[in-house]
Amino acid sequence: MLEAIRRATSFLRQKQVLHKLGVLISVTVIAVACYVLYHMLRGIDTNEVIDAIKGTEPRRIALAALFVAAGYFTLTFYDWFAVRAIGQHHVPYRIRALAAFTSYSIGHNVGASVFTGGAVRYRIYSAWGLNAIDVAKICFLAGLTFWLGNAAVLGLGIAYHPEAAAAIDQLPAWLNRVAAFGILIALVGYVAWVWAQPRGVGRGPWTVTLPGGPLTLLQIAIGIVDLGFCALAMYMLVPDEPDIGFVVVAVIFVSATLLGFASHSPGGLGVFDAAMLVGLWQMDRAELLAGMLLFRVLYYIGPFVISVILLTLREIIIGARSKRLRDLAPVADPEPRHEAAVYVRERGDTGT
Repeated sequence: MLEAIRRATSFLRQKQVLHKLGVLISVTVIAVACYVLYHMLRGIDTNEVIDAIKGTEPRRIALAALFVAAGYFTLTFYDWFAVRAIGQHHVPYRIRALAAFTSYSIGHNVGASVFTGGAVRYRIYSAWGLNAIDVAKICFLAGLTFWLGNAAVLGLGIAYHPEAAAAIDQLPAWLNRVAAFGILIALVGYVAWVWAQPRGVGRGPWTVTLPGGPLTLLQIAIGIVDLGFCALAMYMLVPDEPDIGFVVVAVIFVSATLLGFASHSPGGLGVFDAAMLVGLWQMDRAELLAGMLLFRVLYYIGPFVISVILLTLREIIIGARSKRLRDLAPVADPEPRHEAAVYVRERGDTGT
């Protein structure tokens, strides 16, 4: 059966069916989101939204910012885990953290995070001797951690409170609960599959050895903690009334986030917002919109600005060190100069 699935997937790739289907899904999601946003926001007074932002308690904003920081800190373990899994133990945590933070924050804002985040990672990891294949494996394993965490959060959340998902997908609660149990069964099946014996995906040098059972559980835990902190940040910024509980907000938040990723729009712009407005229909729209705008500032714009500054400083430092080595070149023999450059690269000083 697995061989049949591989053949079918290969055929679809050759005919570019998967690519065309992905584009169609993205366009459809964005179009539906624009339609929903138009009908839900056309009656909102901008002044009411501004007043709601001004009226948000500083304590709640500070807590949301703290949870966002905790979420990004947890997110650095995506790359810590992925680099460890491919056996590149010489890369220190600070470099993995820089690659994870900058690639995700830039990818979230620019869109097409697979390509933009991958480019940022390659720029950072190549200074430590990793090639394009290594970076591709890191992106795959980091993405796997994200999706395993999403599956766990959605499965558990919807199974506990299926009405939360029903607000977005408009399906009966019982059907959502069945789907949630299906997600959890698939997740347990995957863990059992990789636990039984070493598994790999891909071919030739592109083969990725999947983490075993215990490490997969660690992957799921990292994903759950990351999403939990992000959902807590959103929960701090939504209106107090009506009090629908953290689990409901978390399920709707994760569902909206996944729809945003499916659209490939920068930051899920429009799609995430429409899903949140539909899912949390019982809340005041102006206050909810104010909370989402504050969340975007904290989770998207702030980290994006910090990432650009960090990458710019890194390039300036690398350029200065390279210039210093060139200036020293006439003093030393060409061969020792080459050895010095190799030594700097092996020590990873150009990767800071």
